[in-house]
Amino acid sequence: MRTKTSLYNTACAMLLQVVNLVVNLILPRVIVDVYGSAVNGLVSSIRQFIGYLSIVEAGLAGAAVYALYKPLADKNHDKINGILSASNRFYNISGFIFSALVLVSTFIYPMFVSGQGVDTLTIALLVVIIGASGAFEFFAIGKYKVLLTADQRSYVISLINAIAITINSVVILVMAKLAFDIVLVQFVAMLSFLLRSLLYILYCRRRYTFINYKTEPDNKALDKRWDSLILQILGVVQVGTPVIVTSFFCGLNETSVYTIYNMVFASVLALLSTFNNGLSAAFGDLLVRNELGTLQKAYKQYEFLYYGLLGWGYACAAILIMPFINIYTATFTDANYIRPEIAWLFVAVGVLYNAKTPQGMLVISAGHYKETKPQTLIQALINIVASVALAPFLGMAGVLLGSVLSNLYRVIDLVVYIPKQVTKLPIRMTVFRIIRMFLLFGVSVAPFVFLISINVTGYMGWLLWAIISGGWAFMVFAIGNILCELRTTKEIFERLRWMIKKA
Repeated sequence: MRTKTSLYNTACAMLLQVVNLVVNLILPRVIVDVYGSAVNGLVSSIRQFIGYLSIVEAGLAGAAVYALYKPLADKNHDKINGILSASNRFYNISGFIFSALVLVSTFIYPMFVSGQGVDTLTIALLVVIIGASGAFEFFAIGKYKVLLTADQRSYVISLINAIAITINSVVILVMAKLAFDIVLVQFVAMLSFLLRSLLYILYCRRRYTFINYKTEPDNKALDKRWDSLILQILGVVQVGTPVIVTSFFCGLNETSVYTIYNMVFASVLALLSTFNNGLSAAFGDLLVRNELGTLQKAYKQYEFLYYGLLGWGYACAAILIMPFINIYTATFTDANYIRPEIAWLFVAVGVLYNAKTPQGMLVISAGHYKETKPQTLIQALINIVASVALAPFLGMAGVLLGSVLSNLYRVIDLVVYIPKQVTKLPIRMTVFRIIRMFLLFGVSVAPFVFLISINVTGYMGWLLWAIISGGWAFMVFAIGNILCELRTTKEIFERLRWMIKKA
């Protein structure tokens, strides 16, 4: 059952990421063409800044999901309602704090980015509108998302979000093409998220008829929320710091350049996310049931597949990024988008950021927020301090180097921590897999660095090269990984054969 549910989660997450991929390819180009690079950079930087304010959630989501694993497994409705009631109360409190901070930010944020081609009133209004979208997460959605996530039904979250994002993007695309003011465009698009809230409410009330958010709140069940907060801060810092620091030290045009490159690499991250979708809850279920043997077997297979997919995805990105940027930004003239050195730094950041995902997922599954708190804070500090220190001298490259250093530290830390504290598997297994991933990455990319030059002028030509290079990299990773771990490969094929028979 867990395997089938994971497949549902993965398939729907993949659909969501396809929607995100299409949207992220189309919208930035339209916004830059209609409003300019400064506005594109401004909208992106505000979204990241608002992301910082979401820290007021105080780790609630992670703590609530972890607390729900056991009562859901035991079908203890009273315990579930107590946890959900407490979650609802804390989400409402967090929502009011978040809204107050957004209002304060309307006065503070324009002080840092005004004078770059966008007037102060526009900046302030965009902060309010984009912040209002975030407020929906607290007041209307959060309490339902934690329940669906803990119950291994993240496929519902993916489907609802796909619908909302599609409507939101169509509104922005049409209104931008008609040259409406960017503030009005963002305001009308925000209303589409009201539909998202309604869909969450309708589904959860039909699926979980026993839910009662007015029961006595079980606040003690969420005692891990403050430790979970640290992990949440890390996530916000890792994602938001580069955009914010680039905006403040390098300007909105450079921020637009960052967002265009990040758009491409976010697509690779999205591909990897579909593979992980729903697995945290599945591993959490194994942990609360104390099924260590099953956990070890499943994790070994998962980690093997994940590092193969990670290396293949970023090898393709490294090969294809500059030909794509050349085509995508051919009509952009207000900023320099052709930056090979930035592309390679994005590759380094992406590989290191994702290399710790298997271990990071188990931190969440096991609820080891407090145990990993010091390391999490160190990673965040490395990112902020290094980025701020290097940005004035190296610009965007310095910001990305800060991310490289912080992610490298965290990879080393988690690769040592998780085998010792959670899986009880040998550390060398993961170390060898990471080393092998980098070696196969080098083999995949080398011909296109030293021998083959991809020169295309249209998307069809790029797509042809994407098929060729993707096929080459897949062959390299498939052969390399299978030859090195024949036994694990056989176990995975046996699991797939069992799933097909059960289907």
